[in-house]
Amino acid sequence: MSAPVITIDGPAASGKSSLSRDLAARLGWKWVSTGAFYRGLAWVAIKEGIDLADVKALVNLCSSNVWKVDLQQEKTAVLWRGKDVSNEVFAESVGEKASQVSQLQEVRKALLQAQRNCANEGQGLVAEGRDCGTVVFPNAALKVFLTASEEARAARRAQEKGADLGKIQASQRDRDQQDSTRNVAPLQVPADGKVLDTNHLSLSQAVDQVYAWAQTALSSAK
Repeated sequence: MSAPVITIDGPAASGKSSLSRDLAARLGWKWVSTGAFYRGLAWVAIKEGIDLADVKALVNLCSSNVWKVDLQQEKTAVLWRGKDVSNEVFAESVGEKASQVSQLQEVRKALLQAQRNCANEGQGLVAEGRDCGTVVFPNAALKVFLTASEEARAARRAQEKGADLGKIQASQRDRDQQDSTRNVAPLQVPADGKVLDTNHLSLSQAVDQVYAWAQTALSSAK
């Protein structure tokens, strides 16, 4: 790892993306949503006519130049054939497809180096996802795991997407089950991670807490 890294893991709608983006801005670092790799792969595979059960084709697609993940200040963008398709890729319906391909060990292995390459020389990186602290960046300076109740997370996502609360909650429940029970890199708290319950915290309060942890961790690493 060539630059300092802070990882933010947790289940869907626990606040990972918003917190990691704001934390990175405060630190003057880059940030990446590693889920963009799995969402992008699943979405592009469907567009390219690839069966999500065809492991070999998916692995080949991982390194194809028809798509790429682009780190931007406001979002982790997915480009397909030169077009920014991030809005489609981050639609709620794509989450289940992303969870499906992320359970494939060969796919996770094929995408791992591209995720790690986000931490290049110089500028630090805030990486958010489901296995950033346990697998992608096991030597990160600080590892944070966000939690929140199923009801709170569903309410946040329904408000964000303007979607039906019941459908969102059912979808998240299925996603949580898939992510926490998969054989490869399951969703779990890193052994040396700090857990932050965001149920009763505003975004700014959550960022303040993680920023304080980051300052301590980075000072200790010097």
